[in-house]
Amino acid sequence: MRKINVADVPEQPYTSPKGKFACISKCVSESLGRVPGSDKKSESHPFDVELCRIPPGTSMCPYHSHSVQFEFYMVVSGRGRIRHAGGDTEVGPGDAFVFGPGEAHQLICAGEEDFILWIIADDPPGDSAHYPDSNKWSVFTSGGGRVRLEGTERDYFHGEE
Repeated sequence: MRKINVADVPEQPYTSPKGKFACISKCVSESLGRVPGSDKKSESHPFDVELCRIPPGTSMCPYHSHSVQFEFYMVVSGRGRIRHAGGDTEVGPGDAFVFGPGEAHQLICAGEEDFILWIIADDPPGDSAHYPDSNKWSVFTSGGGRVRLEGTERDYFHGEE
C-alpha cells in the first residue's frame, strides 16, 4: 500500500505568459508513484488524481476537448464557471461533473476566492486535445505536449491570450 497526506504533496504552480491561465496543482497520483508518460505497469495508474486551485480572474487552461480521455471534477470550495458546448454553467462546493472524449470544456474561477476542485482523469495512452478557439491540436507524448496547427509547431498559448 502506498499512502500520502495531501497536505504534504508539493504545489506545482503555472501561469501562462500573459496571465490569463493559471493553476496551482497537487499531483496526488505522482506522489503515489505514478510516472507521467510511462507505459510500465509498475509506474502507471489507471487514473490520474489532482487537487487544482484556480486563482480569481483566471482559467485553468484554454477551451479544449480530449480525443479519448474522460475527466471527472468535484468542487471543494470557491465558485466556478464551466464553459462547455451547451453554454456556461455555474458550479460551487459539492458539485460534480464529467466530460468525456470530444466534449469541449474550460474551467474558470468565477469568484473572489480560489476555485478548488479535485480532478480524476482516466489518462489513456494516445490522447490528444483540440482547442476550438485557436484551431490547434495537442498531441501528448511522454516528454510533454506538442501543439500543431496546419503542420506548424506552435506554443501552447498561441492564439489563446
